[in-house]
Amino acid sequence: MAVYWTPSEAHTSSSTAFQEHSILFLHPDGSTSFTLMMRDQDKALLSSMLRLISASLCLQCHRVTYLSSTFRPCGTLSSAENQQTVEALYGLSVDIQKVRKLKGWVLQQSPSYTKEVADLLKDLGASGTIISQILTVYPEAVLCNPDQTLAQKVLWLSVCPNQKELVGIIEKFPASFFTSSSHHDNQRNNITYLQSLNLNKRMITKLMASAPQSFSRPVEQNKEMVHSLQQTYQDLGGDEANMKIWLQKLLSQNPFVLLKPPEVLRQNMLFLQDRGFSTAELLYLLSKLKGFVIELNPDSMRHTLNYSQDTLGCSETELRDIIVRCPALLYYPEDILAERFQGLLRAGISMHQITQTPTVLELTTQIVNYRIQRLKSRGYDVRTASLDVLNGTKKDFEVNYGKLQLCRQRPLFNPVAPLKGDD
Repeated sequence: MAVYWTPSEAHTSSSTAFQEHSILFLHPDGSTSFTLMMRDQDKALLSSMLRLISASLCLQCHRVTYLSSTFRPCGTLSSAENQQTVEALYGLSVDIQKVRKLKGWVLQQSPSYTKEVADLLKDLGASGTIISQILTVYPEAVLCNPDQTLAQKVLWLSVCPNQKELVGIIEKFPASFFTSSSHHDNQRNNITYLQSLNLNKRMITKLMASAPQSFSRPVEQNKEMVHSLQQTYQDLGGDEANMKIWLQKLLSQNPFVLLKPPEVLRQNMLFLQDRGFSTAELLYLLSKLKGFVIELNPDSMRHTLNYSQDTLGCSETELRDIIVRCPALLYYPEDILAERFQGLLRAGISMHQITQTPTVLELTTQIVNYRIQRLKSRGYDVRTASLDVLNGTKKDFEVNYGKLQLCRQRPLFNPVAPLKGDD
């Protein structure tokens, strides 16, 4: 509320002369609340009173403003937000606070198509909970034009076995489904091209979900990389009859292979060739590394090879043999290899044992220590025995561990005797 002093005209009387003042009280919206007329002799007293009233009113206004903003519904926290979007997401039980914190810009966009996206997902068979989860994780979906999402639905169902599986893919990879409409033609052309390579629909669906960038770019770029892979395979002595199977396996194991420029593959092959690897060994590495060799570079491989050779104290020939038996060694940086070497040495394992079974370096130090303790409980000492039992996946280790347990239960004098049952 604003207060203004406005002097009026002077008045005289027979007894005394005085100056009359009018005080104008204005409401915050600009309207006049009321006007107070007063005499000059009362001005000082009333002025003090008004200052106190004004200060009190200001404090009260600030308090009301603060409280109203504190208890205001979440959807109105920002005047820049699209209230229709916020309310629609609320209705779908979407975590608005999480969306506002991580991707608040989405709530400010207009137009949005929250209802249309939710209806499409519902038509595919998605439950309310799944729809809420998808839009919480990937709220950008509500910005996709309905015609665009419908086209995506038709495109994906052309390679996806059924709607239920498509819902599962959207739940895990929402960004792969809700893409720009400008990529639709590229997606369709890339699907047609990969089908010409005899990739089945399930494999193409997996590629679209995990590596959508490979489908959003022009098909000519993917053709160039595939041709480079095929040419390298043939140059290394690969059987042309098996090339399609090899390529399918490579793409399914590492769908991001297509995103690399062909020059990277050529440089890596030349580097390994200069290090003395034969064409047969290079073909084996290209296949065994699941395409990771394409994601490496000569500098990283040089550091890894030099460090491994110095640590193991082996010759170039021995190092190449170790790499062929453990191709993943090329992929690990020095700091990871140093940690794993030290962990094995602390466990009492010798460098000679590591050289004989280099695949043990694929395991983290925590996994190695855990397995060593389990083997020790069965009387198996890795310091004097083979490290083969340590290798492999968790399932492989459990099988090897089970074999050790069976051997301990069979009597030495009769190896074919039946096992003892648990008491």
